[in-house]
Amino acid sequence: MPTDVALADELVATVRGFVQRDVLPVASELEHADAYPDDLVERMKAMGLFGVTIAPEHGGLGLDVGTYARIVEELAAGWMSLTGILNTHFICATLLSRHGTAEQQARLLPRLATGEVRGCLSLSEPDAGSDTRALRCRATPDGDEYVIDGTKMWVTNGERAGLVALAARTPEGITCFMVEKEPGPRAGGISVSRAIHKLGYRGLETVEMAYDGHRVPASAVLGGPDGLGHGLSFILGALELGRVNIAARACGVARAAFEAAIRYAQERQTFGVPIARHQAIQFKLADMATKLEAARLLTRSAADRLDRGERADVEAGMAKLFASETAFELAAESMRIHGGYGYTTELPVERYYRDAPLMIIGEGTNEIQRLVIARGLLERYAL
Repeated sequence: MPTDVALADELVATVRGFVQRDVLPVASELEHADAYPDDLVERMKAMGLFGVTIAPEHGGLGLDVGTYARIVEELAAGWMSLTGILNTHFICATLLSRHGTAEQQARLLPRLATGEVRGCLSLSEPDAGSDTRALRCRATPDGDEYVIDGTKMWVTNGERAGLVALAARTPEGITCFMVEKEPGPRAGGISVSRAIHKLGYRGLETVEMAYDGHRVPASAVLGGPDGLGHGLSFILGALELGRVNIAARACGVARAAFEAAIRYAQERQTFGVPIARHQAIQFKLADMATKLEAARLLTRSAADRLDRGERADVEAGMAKLFASETAFELAAESMRIHGGYGYTTELPVERYYRDAPLMIIGEGTNEIQRLVIARGLLERYAL
């Protein structure tokens, strides 16, 4: 989708200012308290960030994936958890935009665009993470309704969401349902069975959700009757956008770690000179900057491919794989350059170090990414 360059640049600059002014002063306090950033989310709504990629006819800004990735990097450089509030929301919106019926799009997308309704994705289960075909959650047809039973894991925004893109088994195969609910720990037959406490990525909920005889109308099937049995392919396609998000947020964390390291290296003195004058530190900084730039370029390549309407399984996998490993490496290198201070909670470096591993695991582990990349390459270069 084409984007007005001036509008995109203006929005990215606005987000950068928001991060500097409103996010950085409170990020560490909120993160350590594992407190949800209600005020920051309201400001994100006011900026239109919940409708960035949603088409204007549905109340969104209609910007391209490349611009979305730039926004995600800016937010993640301030506090990575903010990007998680947006990611599954946009996967949900993307599923609707690509596969929803006209009625589903007209009714749900405008409310997602304003942030009035928050979307989330519910795919993984206690015994089905990377192996998505092992899903056990079932939706049993009963007249004009479906009865859903099962347990879902790792649901980001699950409690606060008003719309859940849910993968469940039907007689036709895995189907995606757009499950509307009231935000909160319980809604009908849906309950938040437990909150999952995490090493990093704090300040937003990651929960286990139980479905016990929860009823939804047949109109909740994404794409209507034609969508029955196609839910897994719908979701895996939308996860390409999710992997660009992960790559972009990894770039943001990597950038924050690098910028903290290069500032500190010029301030900290040993043996009468700033440590930035020592060759060992210079080598680290050079490698960090080079890998950060490479991660950005891979992320941009994947976003450009999605914007052209092309399949981006290989490119999104490459970007997610390289950028996430880079974020983890740069967070560790920044901590080394900071020495003992990097290991304290007085500086945000330790937060980057705790947040970075999520990107290696989220939206498919990096081991799965290597399989996706290899299989995609073998298809493209088949003899």
